[in-house]
Amino acid sequence: MEKTCYFKVSGLVQGVFFRQTTREQARLLGITGWVRNLPDGSVEGQASGDEAKLNTLREWLQYGPRAATVLKLEWEEMELQYFNDFAIRH
Repeated sequence: MEKTCYFKVSGLVQGVFFRQTTREQARLLGITGWVRNLPDGSVEGQASGDEAKLNTLREWLQYGPRAATVLKLEWEEMELQYFNDFAIRH
């Protein structure tokens, strides 16, 4: 079943290639959406895809890339949206 989820990741998540590696993970899983840095130092995004694949991305986001320190992951389902790819937004 296709779903769309919003996520926000807090901690040491900027300057550690978090957006780039999130995009890589999403593309490997066949998930579409976007990710971007926020002024408060966190990272947010939306991800659309199969529920099982979204759960895999959610598990990955709890740790992120090796240099990251994730302190909090917010994750909530939202209205289904469609994206062409998984992009980094600025």
